[in-house]
Amino acid sequence: MSGEEFLAERFEEHRPHLRAVAYRMLGSLGEAEDAVQEAWFRLSRSDAGGVVNLGGWLTTVVGRVCLDLLRSRAARREDPLQDPEGRPVRLPDPVVSGASAVDPEQEVLIADSVGIALMIVLETLSPAERLAFVLHDTFSVPFDEIAPVLGRTTVSTRQLASRARRRVQGAAPAPDADLALRRAVVDAFLAAARGGDFDALLAVLDPDVVARAEGGGLRPAVLRRGAAEVAAGASRFGVQFTGESRPVLVNGEPAVATFVDGRPVSLAAFTVRGGRVVGLDVFTDPERLARLGLAAY
Repeated sequence: MSGEEFLAERFEEHRPHLRAVAYRMLGSLGEAEDAVQEAWFRLSRSDAGGVVNLGGWLTTVVGRVCLDLLRSRAARREDPLQDPEGRPVRLPDPVVSGASAVDPEQEVLIADSVGIALMIVLETLSPAERLAFVLHDTFSVPFDEIAPVLGRTTVSTRQLASRARRRVQGAAPAPDADLALRRAVVDAFLAAARGGDFDALLAVLDPDVVARAEGGGLRPAVLRRGAAEVAAGASRFGVQFTGESRPVLVNGEPAVATFVDGRPVSLAAFTVRGGRVVGLDVFTDPERLARLGLAAY
C-alpha cells in the first residue's frame, strides 16, 4: 500500500465524524460533504507525517472550512424566516430515515439528539459562536485548539461557547423520549387536520407552538406562532388534502412525507414535548425534496 493510499484509508475512518461536525456547523448536507472533501484536499497537500492526532487535526480543519462558509453566507444572507425572537433563520437540511429506525449510516450524523429544533437554533448563532459551541460542547475539542481557528484568545472563545450554550438550552429543549408516544401525537394531529377539527388540533398543540414552512424560490415562506394560528392553518390545509402520506423520521423525530402522483410535495417534521407538538417544520421546496430520496421510504 502506497503512502497516499494509507493516508486515504485513515481519512475514510474519520469521514463519518467529519460529516457530523460539518452538518452541525452548516445545516446543509451538500455543503457538509464539500467541507469534508476540502479537508481531504488540505490533508493530501500537507505533511501528514507530522500530525500526531489526525482526528483532532481534521476536526479543526473542517471547522475552519465551515467557518469560512458561514461567514460568506452571513454576508449575503436573506432569510425569509425568523425565530421567535425575530432573528433570521433558515430551515436546515433534514436527515430522513424510515419510520421505525434511523439508518446506521446516519446514526453518527445525528447523534446526541441533533433534532431539527436544535439545528434551527444553531442557525441563529453567529459563525464564531456556532464553531465554539459545536466543537467544544458536542465534540469536546479544547478551547485552546479552537481559539486559533477563530483568531481569538482562549478566554474569549470560552465566552462565545457559553453565550451560545445559554441560547441553545433555552430555545431547544429535548423532545419526549418515547418515539411511539411522539408518533401517536403526530397521528392525532394529522387526523384532526384532515377532519378540520379545530378543537382536536388545539388539544395536541402546545400553546406556544411555532410552525415554519419553507418553499424555496417557488413558494413564500410562512411562519405561524401559537396554537390557534397553527391550528387554523393546519385545518385549512388538511380538509383540502388529497395526497398520500408516509411516516418517516427526520433527524430521529417523527415526520410525515406527502406524495401526489408518486412525487414528494412536502415533508413535515414534528417536535413533541410534554405530549404536545411544540414545533412543526414543513419543507416544500421541490429542489430540496428531490435531493432527499423520499420515494425510498
